Amino acid sequence: MLRTHTNGELNLTHLDTEAVLCGWVSVLRDHGGLTFVDLRDRWGLTQLVFNPEKDQALHQAAQKLRSEFCIRARGVVKKRPEGTTNAKLSTGEIEVEISELEVLSKSKTPPFDIDSDEKISEELRLKHRYLDLRRQKMLESLTFRSQVIHAMRTTLQGQGFIEVDTPVLTKSTPEGARDYLVPSRVNQGEFFALPQSPQLFKQILMVSGYDRYFQIAKCFRDEDLRADRQPEFTQLDVEMSFVHEEDIFQVIEGVIENIFKSVLKKSLPTPFPRYGYEDVMSRFGSDKPDLRFGLEMRDLSKVFEKTSLKIFQETLKHHGRILVLQVPQPAVAGSRKDFDDLIAHAKELGAGGLAYGKLTEEGMDSPIAKFLSAEEMKAIQDALPEKAKPGDLVFFAAEEKRKAQRILGAIRLVLGKKLGLIREDEIHLSWVNQFPLFHYNDDEERWESEHHPFTGIYPDDISKIGQDNANIRSLSYDLVLNGNEIASGSIRIHDAEVQKKVFETLGLERKEAESRFGFLLRAFDYGPPPHGGIAVGLDRLLAILLRRESIREVIAFPKTQRAICLMTEAPSVVNLQQLKELGIKIA
Repeated sequence: MLRTHTNGELNLTHLDTEAVLCGWVSVLRDHGGLTFVDLRDRWGLTQLVFNPEKDQALHQAAQKLRSEFCIRARGVVKKRPEGTTNAKLSTGEIEVEISELEVLSKSKTPPFDIDSDEKISEELRLKHRYLDLRRQKMLESLTFRSQVIHAMRTTLQGQGFIEVDTPVLTKSTPEGARDYLVPSRVNQGEFFALPQSPQLFKQILMVSGYDRYFQIAKCFRDEDLRADRQPEFTQLDVEMSFVHEEDIFQVIEGVIENIFKSVLKKSLPTPFPRYGYEDVMSRFGSDKPDLRFGLEMRDLSKVFEKTSLKIFQETLKHHGRILVLQVPQPAVAGSRKDFDDLIAHAKELGAGGLAYGKLTEEGMDSPIAKFLSAEEMKAIQDALPEKAKPGDLVFFAAEEKRKAQRILGAIRLVLGKKLGLIREDEIHLSWVNQFPLFHYNDDEERWESEHHPFTGIYPDDISKIGQDNANIRSLSYDLVLNGNEIASGSIRIHDAEVQKKVFETLGLERKEAESRFGFLLRAFDYGPPPHGGIAVGLDRLLAILLRRESIREVIAFPKTQRAICLMTEAPSVVNLQQLKELGIKIA
């Protein structure tokens, strides 16, 4: 090795021993003739001392060093003088008196200060990612990522899981997002696709009898990007045979629990709470509710069955719902501008408007109060989830059921943040299950899978296929962390007759099903076991646990929101010869 120690290793136990260190110049300081260099590597910082009285030439060489020069230095470990120790560093009680110096490579002046905590533009950081990765915050992110992956592997391997790699070049089976396509030179005119997930392969592994599979899998989706999306991302992929959903819950809870215990050094209570889809939608207006604060909504449709308020009448006439959200004793008085901003936000979400009011001793101060009877006023207060008090705010959404729920759910989140109700230091994990199996596409006038066409069905609901599609519950589930979906999965269909009925409901002819999923369907002709699985979004989980604004902060070489790598300048134009070999012409 070129070094004897790292820059986070030396301490008082090494006094008067010789050490050889390598790293990058972080800070260069001239103090009263002595020159000090803070030498950095991924392990930490060590202070080097160059004394002109002991070696003038060496001291002059040290003064020519610049930020980010890569150097090698030999010297003796000494205790720092009284009053100069640095308690923030593991090496803060020692320094190394240097006797030899070698410049391994020089550096241009960096475009930003590596050691500064000042905010640097993301574009500049991504362009010079090789420098950005030297920064402490990025080092912490990638170290944490490595530790979490290790904890995942340790937990699953300890429970009899086998890690299996699945193909990156595979068949295009677009499901929701667009596939990234890879042209075949050998078979011109045909394309591979990069996998959106290992879904079909892991189900085949269950047919093959592998029973407990996992993979830290790369996935690819050609979709519009935002803070929590990347064209390529990583997930923990898990599949198990002969299980119920509760078995999968317990396995994943064990994985998350071990991450907290071994990496974060925190205990995490298990099991996580379980909530049904209809329950969270009716109470919180979201299938990934943030449960670090209260504010629950209520359905007041019955209260307004005979109302004279026209907008409420019309909503109920068309089988809509009147929902209310109560904000007990708000931290702010609720100015007209606050209400106007919330109404504008609701309209952005597709609402016709947002009725509101403030409870008083006499009833309610609201633009709609004059249209409500005394009985309705009392019924509103009696139906509220919290005991009504003067000063409480109430918001009403009158829309189609799901739309009303989602609008008030979004308003709930806005108010939770605005009023400081969210307990930011709290970690809240919960399961949401019993999702609908289908949703209806009004534009195309057909039923579509809520999850994917192989999602299992509650046994009691199988008879509803083709009869009552809107009320069929699936055996799918999500794991929610602080209002973010971090994992999703389902028990799969293994009965050929049930699968056929689902395909028919989706309007998927056998020929089309064969074209898209043929290799899986053929495998299912040979005794598929009951099985199910889940995928945990690794990047999103890490970003939340580290409180990073974007998953780009936990990925070594991410793309921008325009799917561009600023460092490598990918994607890029390729030469005509390459295209010719592939049989491709750019339109």
